[in-house]
Amino acid sequence: MSTTQNEPPPFGPSTSSMDLRVPIPDGPFIDNPNFVHESSPNEESQSTPRGSTAGDGAVGSPSMEFATSRPGGLSTISGVFAPVALSMFSILLFMRMGFVVGQLGFLMTILQLAMAYAIVMLTVLSLCAISSNGAVEGGGVYYMISRSLGPEFGGAIGVLFFVANVFSCALYISGFTEALMNNIGNGQFPDSPTWRFLYCVLVSLVLLVLSLLGSALFAKTALITFMLISICYFTWILSVVFNGPMAVAIPKVNTPAYRVLVNASDPSQGTVEDFTQNLTANYTGWSFHTLGENMFPNYTMDYTTEKPTDFALMFAIIFSGVTGLMAGANMSGELARPSVSIPRGTVQAVFTTLFAYIATAFLMAATSSRYLLQNDYTVMMDTNFHRIFILIGIFSTTLFSSMSNLIGSSRVLNRLSHDKLFGCLLRPAKIEIGDRNPVVSVVITWICVVLVFLVGAMNKIAKLTSIFFLLSYMGVNVATLALELTSAPNFRPTFKYFSWQTCALGVIATGTMMLVVDASMSALGVVVLMTLIMVLHYQAPSVSSGSISQALIYHQVRKYLLLLDVRKEHVKYWRPQILLLVSRPASACSLLDFVNDLKKSGLYVVGHVRKGDMDSSAVVDPLQQVFPYWLSLIDYLKLKAFVELTMSNNIRHGIQQLMRLSGLGAMKPNTVVIGFHELAPSQATLQESQLLKDLRFSKIDRAAVVEYFTAGDYMPKELDGNLERLAPVDYVNVLKDVLHMTKNLCVARHFSKLDKEALSRGWNGQKRYIDVWPVDLQKPQETGLGWDNSSLFLLQLACILSMSSRWRSYTKLRVFICVNSLQDMHRRERQLKNMLQTLRIEGESSVVPWDHVVCHYQPTNGASGNTTIPSVDLPPAYISAFNDMVKRYSEEAAITLLNLPVPPNSAEDDGEKYLEMVRNLTDAFPPTLLVHGVSSVISTAL
Repeated sequence: MSTTQNEPPPFGPSTSSMDLRVPIPDGPFIDNPNFVHESSPNEESQSTPRGSTAGDGAVGSPSMEFATSRPGGLSTISGVFAPVALSMFSILLFMRMGFVVGQLGFLMTILQLAMAYAIVMLTVLSLCAISSNGAVEGGGVYYMISRSLGPEFGGAIGVLFFVANVFSCALYISGFTEALMNNIGNGQFPDSPTWRFLYCVLVSLVLLVLSLLGSALFAKTALITFMLISICYFTWILSVVFNGPMAVAIPKVNTPAYRVLVNASDPSQGTVEDFTQNLTANYTGWSFHTLGENMFPNYTMDYTTEKPTDFALMFAIIFSGVTGLMAGANMSGELARPSVSIPRGTVQAVFTTLFAYIATAFLMAATSSRYLLQNDYTVMMDTNFHRIFILIGIFSTTLFSSMSNLIGSSRVLNRLSHDKLFGCLLRPAKIEIGDRNPVVSVVITWICVVLVFLVGAMNKIAKLTSIFFLLSYMGVNVATLALELTSAPNFRPTFKYFSWQTCALGVIATGTMMLVVDASMSALGVVVLMTLIMVLHYQAPSVSSGSISQALIYHQVRKYLLLLDVRKEHVKYWRPQILLLVSRPASACSLLDFVNDLKKSGLYVVGHVRKGDMDSSAVVDPLQQVFPYWLSLIDYLKLKAFVELTMSNNIRHGIQQLMRLSGLGAMKPNTVVIGFHELAPSQATLQESQLLKDLRFSKIDRAAVVEYFTAGDYMPKELDGNLERLAPVDYVNVLKDVLHMTKNLCVARHFSKLDKEALSRGWNGQKRYIDVWPVDLQKPQETGLGWDNSSLFLLQLACILSMSSRWRSYTKLRVFICVNSLQDMHRRERQLKNMLQTLRIEGESSVVPWDHVVCHYQPTNGASGNTTIPSVDLPPAYISAFNDMVKRYSEEAAITLLNLPVPPNSAEDDGEKYLEMVRNLTDAFPPTLLVHGVSSVISTAL
């Protein structure tokens, strides 16, 4: 019968003795100054096992990147809050709020503001989640999406976001020109569509020159501009408070209001403008009667386009005015701490502008007649103490917003060119001068803005702008939704106020409002987006940032499995793909269930070796007869696992077959879990009460499954009465085989003690602990945070387990580090907390003195204290002292995770001594997982 051990076998030889030293904020480097870059898949595949010799010349490439502050970068207020607030105020605050209230009424205005800000806020939640999941560089939203979803999705959304910013820039410049002509021109300058186009071009030329000077000066003046606009807005608030009723002249640019019949007795002769009329409208001051008249919608006409208004057009105007939430993200390359500033500053700006808009709508509805609101778009200016304040506000916000869009879109274009997504088409956009100022990208963007001016009036541009921004926002929500649904272990944003439900709602909301604004144009935009995605999927070059397409395909059906490419693997999307080696399932039910929680949506293969020969004279393969029982056991235990059975005369050779051949394509096990080799076989514990009730799709009932796996020792139906166990020497060789094949190794012991139902009941009313002890017993002199791949893999597994739905509610992660000196305790604890925070791992940190343990570590043969002792030669007193220490601190632990000492070079000579050492090391522990990692599995990159 098969023999792979009583419980799935152990953790393997430690990987090469290279240490991964991680720089911790406010603390020293953790061991190795060569702290990590974002390595390519090829580099990652070359990481060296800890047990390899120095002569190999191989150097591991652990991939851990830490977001560092940029000295001299912009703060949250000046770099994010002010630009976002200014962009979201835009021309809507000073030039369109009266028109909006006049058409929609106060209640409908509040409703549309709520709808627009709901979409904005849902997108902000997704944006904050992405931006707080790692280091953010230049390129803004495009950089975040492309580094999160991959080049095809990121490139497509990047193009749409570029177009949206171009349209928005044109919109703001048109608003600036309109305000300039209506308030300064006084009829002295020619006024026609052609002349207005030329004026817009001249204004854009000024912005082009300013943008070519670089973004630093622009960004640093954002706070001053915001204060200036706030002062201008406050003067209008004072005017509302102190102004009494007055007659306000209807502006002459409202030509429809000044039209009169050529012949009053014959309307068929048409109309003509008569600007000699003295047309006025009432400003009533504060009045409940005025507020009542302005409560409900009254759609008339937009006098700039002379087209009727409706719900969709008004929403497009409102939404186009609040689309500046990406202004802060676009400045990611200039921020000191983008991962912190972008979420914080954006959320603050969104709520600030929403409050301002609601207050403005209320005050206008309560003080201005409906006729005034509908016929004077500059009512805020005409009712102020002095027109100059509002005029300054209009000029400041429109110029700033348009320049923000111009610079932001040019940065997106520059990043697209650097990523080579469109080949040589965008090659000129890579040209930079000075402090990485993309001058060619700025010029190309300016040309695109000039082309948009040909569309015409501002309210026409508003509809197009709204659709492109809605598509871009949908892309941000889709990106976050995809990352959340794939459950990638390294997607751990520090911003927690989002979920897949908010992302999905953001996708639905943006899609719905696109249809409301313009269904045909929205459909065309979606077609363009899908076309770009397909083109980039086949044409985009390979990038080292990883692609979520690999993580998504992982969850798809078999026909998409071929799309998974091992060459595209990236550490950010690493997940445990586990091969659990099982000899007797009846004694390993707890371990089977535990590994199911540990896999984190990864591949889970239960492997079993049957000892014997293939008999060619047999009618069928004997494994086919037993395979249905294994599948039924998996079903009844509710495991999301595959079963792999093989047959071999030698159990060790059979395990080698499983490790080589399990999985398919890129879905192959990277981690092997095996039960510890106990002195005596574990007792069978499988009972019907442990299994689900009979399932409709299972052909074998529960009783038959239990009877099969518990009928006699070592399942005689498979072993034909052969009671042979895997010998200690073979077992240790199996551990070495795992490491030799560069797979992570986990040895499980005492899992018969694991009672998951007891977790929900707690321990004396408290949560139980997942205790991590990343101590290298063979190098006690290296205390602190000098962690190599194995220790980081240990921490990653513990983090994944704590994120599991069934462990998250009832356990807490606790990480221990040992120090030799009491003076180092506070410093080491601070470093540990900083490291956990940088890795976005929620857990308690604990620093314990172990000088009473280390004092027993005495190298022999006159070796120095820094010499590494082979695991089989570790002093018994040293092992016993460490065992006592762990038992004392982890008494309440639900599970403990330790580093596995390196197996000996010669299993024949030292195999039994090694197993005895591990046995003494973990004696009387709670359920324990001894871990040895050989590859980089943790990342802080976006």
